[in-house]
Amino acid sequence: MESEKEHPIHFEAKSPFVFSLANEEAVRNWLVDVAKQHQEDLSSLEYVFCDDDQLLEINKQYLNHDYYTDIITFPMDKDPLEACIYISIDRVKENAQHYKTSFVNELHRVMVHGLLHLLGHNDKTNDETQAMREAEDASLSQRTFT
Repeated sequence: MESEKEHPIHFEAKSPFVFSLANEEAVRNWLVDVAKQHQEDLSSLEYVFCDDDQLLEINKQYLNHDYYTDIITFPMDKDPLEACIYISIDRVKENAQHYKTSFVNELHRVMVHGLLHLLGHNDKTNDETQAMREAEDASLSQRTFT
């Protein structure tokens, strides 16, 4: 079994925000499996958990968008895949309530959503959004944990 330092997927909370992910090793393995199913190797995938205000600042600074979002993905390299994914835990909590799902399920959906973008899935059009939802659902159904 790989240690956390050797594993291509890492999790952190953007200070001063405090958050810890449950089932870290299972989530890591699941995300690696999703990438492998798309014939993709991961070099380094960093998930950074933050609050709404922190992600809003990143959205303004790097994308010139002045609105809240649940996720921003910064690809760094394609072969092998390397990226940094920022997730607002505030947005995930609100979306979970809105969509009447558990926080953990919504968090996993957002996490795999970012990975699927890196794997070539888009969601700009209605058809792409539908295909993205189907890919998210397929990935979520492969979890052996919750």
